[in-house]
Amino acid sequence: MKKKFNLFYLIIVFVSLSMHVSAKENFYLLPKDAKPALKAIMNNIDQSKKSIKITIYNFTHKKIAKRLQSAAKRGVKVEIIFDERSAREQKRKSMLYYLAKYKNITVYRLKGKISKNKKYHGIMHLKTALFDHDRILFGSANWSYSAFSKNYELLYITKDYKIAKKFEQFFEKIKKRSTVFK
Repeated sequence: MKKKFNLFYLIIVFVSLSMHVSAKENFYLLPKDAKPALKAIMNNIDQSKKSIKITIYNFTHKKIAKRLQSAAKRGVKVEIIFDERSAREQKRKSMLYYLAKYKNITVYRLKGKISKNKKYHGIMHLKTALFDHDRILFGSANWSYSAFSKNYELLYITKDYKIAKKFEQFFEKIKKRSTVFK
């Protein structure tokens, strides 16, 4: 009887955890899940009412850029921190140059920390987005066509207040070290 009860208890816990994960979280493996992942990003942008805070290394995806532009037109405050060197190298393709000129969108550039020998800077390699202070997206994928069509990447989206708050504090800290991009 005791073994049956333990097994029953484990099944209940597993089912409960599975239901919790599916209700608040989404996990995508690219390129296999590219379409639903891109749709989830677009939906989170469209559902945002107050703010979107993004850190990104490489941003060349025009559809995402246009959706951010639409959000800004609705009055959503969009802030993007990008790696200074990456955007310089991708100047012709980067959507950051396009987005920086719109009202309600502020784009910042950030160098990584200086090395101990003072010869080079690290990179700002985060790929995250915070929607309305409570939904957070993070993973390995840049917002580029290659990330959604060729590369093996992952994206994770969750509505978790503790994680979102921690990220938002970090975002504000690195924003102070950034310079406004014009």
